[in-house]
Amino acid sequence: MTSPVHLFDLASRQSQWLSTRQATVAANIANANTPGFKARDVEPFSASLDKTKLQMTATSAQHIGFDGRTVSASKVKKSDSWETYVSGNSVTIEQELMKSGEVSRQHQLNTSIVRSFHRMIMSAVGGGS
Repeated sequence: MTSPVHLFDLASRQSQWLSTRQATVAANIANANTPGFKARDVEPFSASLDKTKLQMTATSAQHIGFDGRTVSASKVKKSDSWETYVSGNSVTIEQELMKSGEVSRQHQLNTSIVRSFHRMIMSAVGGGS
């Protein structure tokens, strides 16, 4: 008996997260001149993925195991903090554009992985290219 493949579900969740992050970045850019507006961001995808309680599965005894007890959390240093202007606005266009580019690259990677996985499945079942 085979276990279900959750790659497509995972890719769908990441696409939804990327869509939310891009909308947040767009709202920050749209409010760049709004007095008192505070820049926002969404929690990292890894943090939202940790909440789903998906576990790694080994299909062979020779697979490398993962012991969650060996991982320790550390405080994240905010290396480039938001600049707050006299108007109280904390949006930096350059940082928002960098985030937008990051979202675009992550979306392209997500799409490429799904496309490759789909081709692999189709090839395995004899469905062609």
